[in-house]
Amino acid sequence: MKIVIFAGGVGTRLWPLSRKNTPKQFEKVIDDKSMLQISISKVFPDFDWSDIYISTNKQYEQILKSQFPEIPESNLIFEPAMRDVGPAVGLVIANFMKKNPDEQIAILWGDHLIKKDDEFRKALKIAEKLSQDDPEKIIFVGQKPRFASVNLGYIEFGSEVKKEGETPVYEFKGFKYRPDENLARSFLADGQHAWNLGYFVTTPKFLWKSYEKFAPGLFEKLRLISDAVGTAGYEKFVDEVYPAMEKISFDNAILEKLDPANGLVLSVDIGWSDIGAWEALKEALAKSEDENVIKGNVELLDSTDNLVFNYNGQLIVGIDLKGMLVINTGDVLLVCPKTSVPKIKKYVESLAGTPNEKLA
Repeated sequence: MKIVIFAGGVGTRLWPLSRKNTPKQFEKVIDDKSMLQISISKVFPDFDWSDIYISTNKQYEQILKSQFPEIPESNLIFEPAMRDVGPAVGLVIANFMKKNPDEQIAILWGDHLIKKDDEFRKALKIAEKLSQDDPEKIIFVGQKPRFASVNLGYIEFGSEVKKEGETPVYEFKGFKYRPDENLARSFLADGQHAWNLGYFVTTPKFLWKSYEKFAPGLFEKLRLISDAVGTAGYEKFVDEVYPAMEKISFDNAILEKLDPANGLVLSVDIGWSDIGAWEALKEALAKSEDENVIKGNVELLDSTDNLVFNYNGQLIVGIDLKGMLVINTGDVLLVCPKTSVPKIKKYVESLAGTPNEKLA
């Protein structure tokens, strides 16, 4: 099985650390490692460097090569423009159709935190076997919900189909997007919903047929790209064709149209957290809600439930702080309550056309 990690997002909710030219997946957030370095480390030792493929934007090519010299250059797939995940996954599949269309691939993301490495790799191996048994299925790997999140999507699953060892395998029912609080509580209680991580295992050939069936407009361009794979003109051809593709999510293009009979679900506890925003990073790293999470030269007095990351040498002192975010990158100092994180993205978008646009 090949591991495909997508690392193309900008991550404005982790601003000012994450920016257009240095997005969050390449920045050192935890233990002096980038999120992408942490994500890739989770698949070892069950997989080799030659098994790992990275999909990202062309502008991050040099960052990627400098952080991961061990990954073969042929395993790096670059998007010449940001066209959302639908075209991005399609570009990867167009490449695989020319190389190994029948070998299982695992689709993962480069900005997530997984604490239970062994359970994660075990789930990938089970999903690989299930896909080998039936290549006409997508095997979704979901996280058993720890709380009633209203910020995450959910996978709904039905009856247990079988067991792989001690791990139940469930029928796939569908997706539920960002429920309200009451619905999220019911999802937590009913035992038939898992957090949708965007992780799944299948074959390139099955996804290729899904694009042809559900997204014919994308498929026609992807078919032309696939024909060019391995030729001298591939890169130039992608530069011409890819930016003209429809900007659409993978869920909207493919997964929402999938026949539930073509899916299976693993609901597992891999200690997953989406750290796409500062408050989510705080939840993932803190041992309790009141614990402070700090990085760098920071001292807090009579303060609880704060995240203070100082990437500058200057001392930050916080007194009587509660539920605050303080991020100092040297050229930007962000201070706001955790509850105000959704406004960060709006602020970054407002920088366009202003003297501070370079800080976006």
